Amino acid sequence: MREILGRRRRLLSQRSDGRPELIGAALTYATEWQWPVLPGVAADSQGHSRCSCPDPDCTVPGAHPFDPGLLAATTDERMVRWWWGNRPTAPIVLATGGHAPCAVSLPALPAARALKALDQMGMRLGPVVASSARWAILVKPYSMEQLGELLYTKDFVPGSLRFHSEGGYLALPPSETGQGEIRWERAPLPGSASPWVPDVEAVVDAVVEALTRTGVSAPEL
Repeated sequence: MREILGRRRRLLSQRSDGRPELIGAALTYATEWQWPVLPGVAADSQGHSRCSCPDPDCTVPGAHPFDPGLLAATTDERMVRWWWGNRPTAPIVLATGGHAPCAVSLPALPAARALKALDQMGMRLGPVVASSARWAILVKPYSMEQLGELLYTKDFVPGSLRFHSEGGYLALPPSETGQGEIRWERAPLPGSASPWVPDVEAVVDAVVEALTRTGVSAPEL
């Protein structure tokens, strides 16, 4: 019970301005769920829709690693405390793959429609991460070879789908990025263990079917 309550305190602890403490969430991901994380580059303080990285055309402003790089992602408590102790507002970036979840993401509006269709189909989903632009369905780790074989069997795969696999990354709640707040659309169930996530095959099959139905198409974004 002490472990579960400790996790809830970490996830629900707040700063003086009422916003969640990023360090608490980062510690939950890293030390309790064993998801390797690292601080992301912040959005530009002069224009939050821009990134503070050197790329003027950055497509994921404030929502990606830069310094340190992705390979620095860790589950080490001391490192996580040091990072967010020095950068308390840094976005939390998950290094996908390995022992951590991967993800399948799509634009927000068709994602909302697809999730509704999946619910009607009786599809069991795990956590879903959302921003104003895109939603990401967390799935079990998969390799690029596994993904390639899966997509090869499909007659059509919407170009709006993105795949966050081994060597990829994903910003986690309660980060603030250039796309605004990162939140849980489907929050993990309470508990101390790492959240359950479905197989990528089941999710891709169901999402492609949902997106190709009449009225549930996704733009090529």
